[in-house]
Amino acid sequence: MAPCLTLLETVTAATDVRLQFASYEAGAENYLETGVALPDDVLRAAASADAILLGAMGHPDIRYPNGTEIVPQIDLRDHFQLFAGIRPIRAIPGVRQTLADPRARDIDLVIVRESTEGLFAARSESQREGIAAVLDTMRITRAGCERLFEASFELARRRGRNGRAPRVTCVDKANVLPSMAFFREIFTAFASRYPDVATDYLYVDAAALRLVRAPWDLDVLVTENMFGDILSDLGAGLIGGMGMAPSADIGAAQAVFQPCHGTAPDIAGRGLANPTAMFLSGAMMLDWLGDRRQVPECHEAATRLTRAIDRAFADGTLVPAEHGGKAGTAAITERVRLELSS
Repeated sequence: MAPCLTLLETVTAATDVRLQFASYEAGAENYLETGVALPDDVLRAAASADAILLGAMGHPDIRYPNGTEIVPQIDLRDHFQLFAGIRPIRAIPGVRQTLADPRARDIDLVIVRESTEGLFAARSESQREGIAAVLDTMRITRAGCERLFEASFELARRRGRNGRAPRVTCVDKANVLPSMAFFREIFTAFASRYPDVATDYLYVDAAALRLVRAPWDLDVLVTENMFGDILSDLGAGLIGGMGMAPSADIGAAQAVFQPCHGTAPDIAGRGLANPTAMFLSGAMMLDWLGDRRQVPECHEAATRLTRAIDRAFADGTLVPAEHGGKAGTAAITERVRLELSS
């Protein structure tokens, strides 16, 4: 988080944009110390902020009495109805690719994950039958789908990749689950509002296969909450891992920006964490603020930061620790800072 804030100030310094940051404590360690993972004052501050930049805040060994992990990021999605989880999957030049096919360098897709209902709705609706069973509920609503599909089609329109027609792929399990057949039915009806955007369909298992076999052919994939959670990690694996994977959770009024990865307590304090996903999440925040506040300079700053990150890795000499290299947090930050200054 700290180097990300520094780079955000650096990239906006030459503009009329001035970012003011206020930091708040939340997460697993806060729960351990106070019994509250996401305090009310933090929620109030987040509600009044223009944007929320979130650091990883879980810990696998700190859990609620029911055995689940501390997940304030999900609490924020529920509280602010951040229904559109945007997960860009883009190959960064110079970063070692997982797939051997040379077309892997052209991977540039976005998974749009519904973030307020689906199977995750079971967090508050589970029914336990003593020691015999637990029933979780898949919740799909028309209102939830329509706002998700609108965000997905608008995103596809904006992306405009290399002159190719925008495409939105509906990812579901409509051949088995009635809830997913409903999801697909709404998607089909909604698509008629966007005749300029191509559409197609994949069952979620086929989507996992396609992501490995030919991800460079995909554009925007829209899917249910749990499916999106799983496919997002698969997608991150295609571009070098979770340290390269940014995200945004966007609602009607607020938005949260955070790296897809967790806290990695096994390497805490060693300076090994890859900050790239955090930096790219910061760039996504600037881009969203540019739309939200109608400030073109925010868009320009987002582009500058993203291009500086690309240039930092382009020659292949900056190899993050999780890829077997020696570049930790400080080295990656410094290279990006130098590229911003050039």
